[in-house]
Amino acid sequence: MTERTRYDQARWTTDGEYEPLLSEKDSTRVEIGDDSPLPDELTRDGLELPERSEPELARHYTRLSQMVYGIDVGPYPLGSCTMKYNPKFTEDVAALPSAQVHPDRSEKSIQGTLELLYRLQDYLGRIGGMDAVTLQPPAGAAGEFVGIRVATAYHDHNGEGDRDEVIVPESAHGTNFATAALCGYDVVSLPSDEEGRVDLEALEAALSENTAALMLTNPNTLGLFERDIVEIAEMVHDVGGLLYYDGANLNALLGQARPGDMGFDVMHYNVHKTFATPHGGGGPGAGPVGVVSDLEAFLPAPRVRRRERASERSRETGADNDGAGDGASASERPFELFDPDHTIGHVHGFQGNWLVLVKAFAYIARLGDEGLEDASAKAVLNANYLASRIEYDVPYGPFHHEFVASAGEQDAADVAKRMLDFGVHPPTTKWPEIVPEALMTEPTEVESKGTLDQLAAAFNAVVGEDDETIETAPNHTAAGRIDQTSAARNPRLSWHALEDGDE
Repeated sequence: MTERTRYDQARWTTDGEYEPLLSEKDSTRVEIGDDSPLPDELTRDGLELPERSEPELARHYTRLSQMVYGIDVGPYPLGSCTMKYNPKFTEDVAALPSAQVHPDRSEKSIQGTLELLYRLQDYLGRIGGMDAVTLQPPAGAAGEFVGIRVATAYHDHNGEGDRDEVIVPESAHGTNFATAALCGYDVVSLPSDEEGRVDLEALEAALSENTAALMLTNPNTLGLFERDIVEIAEMVHDVGGLLYYDGANLNALLGQARPGDMGFDVMHYNVHKTFATPHGGGGPGAGPVGVVSDLEAFLPAPRVRRRERASERSRETGADNDGAGDGASASERPFELFDPDHTIGHVHGFQGNWLVLVKAFAYIARLGDEGLEDASAKAVLNANYLASRIEYDVPYGPFHHEFVASAGEQDAADVAKRMLDFGVHPPTTKWPEIVPEALMTEPTEVESKGTLDQLAAAFNAVVGEDDETIETAPNHTAAGRIDQTSAARNPRLSWHALEDGDE
């Protein structure tokens, strides 16, 4: 059996207390003058600033980082989340001086920025099999919102605004249900069949002239490919509905298959999952949306396009100039911003979260077609290898990029906490509910066979442990088991230490 790794996370303490915040360390009060033009209620007389040298500051933040688990520390197999290692070169690219572009600069002066955005639109369109892409949405959930809003605008434009239902599989991401409801639709829940895929009979019963869209993830949240996807698409289209692709699991398909070729009409991309931009911590993120040509006119504004050259424009209009508007030729200003004809409007400032998009572009450009295809193949291989190595029950299969095991008689949350003591982050727990005590696991393509064996050893170590050991874990992390109920019901929303007598 593979050797298990015992994990001892750093616990930096002073007199029994954890590493204090900078504001709790020695500080100096700096007085502020009273000549501020702001109203008195918006100003203060002074503030406390910490007295720290550069080495002390560096050590402070290093200590804090050592008390937190992250992808740079070890494997992070959160199912559905695709917690890839983020290559550092993308951070370097985003930090280049040429990437520091103020969004209010003139169109003429940001041609390089517009070219990158234009090329990223093209990359994503080709990867997803979509005809047009918007880069505006700042997160995956925002991408869902935009996708369904575009679907709504499409139906309204065609005189079918009375379609008031969106169908969502039971195992779908919670944001799918929330997005449909937020956009004003009645949510129709769709059960899975005995193989964990879409139940075609249930789908046929759910579809009607009221159907605006079916929101589907393929592969689904069990890591299973919807083998009937072409038939599903035809069924949805036959009643006039649209097929929406949740891009959370696109990591399984890169270079292998495209949602557009399966019959999907609109999709969002999670660049923080699929294209290795930072994930979590509150953002920023990006959730571009791709659509087929029939929906292109409804995308958010603005988008980026290549400017027509004078010869092309004059053939269409008889004009002698190139239409650049300020004397610049199309060769000097080859890219421009424009508003689609029936746009749903702005959904985010300017052209989206620019630096996140830069990282996604750099990742795609570095890997190229072969690299993306290889990443997908390794993601599928890693998931199936790990599933074959653990001793917990793993229903369904074979899998694509992820699988869902069952903790059986054990509590999945307890299993997850105990796994932390073996130097790995646990999988997603308790979901999807189709598997009892679910352990939803996605190792991604970045982990080596040795790391997968380490993960398997951590899973298997917990299988045979006694209840007391599992129920008191973790014991080797900076913070032990917390009272999750109190944390949710009575959260402490301030960094200030508790006073004596407080709870």
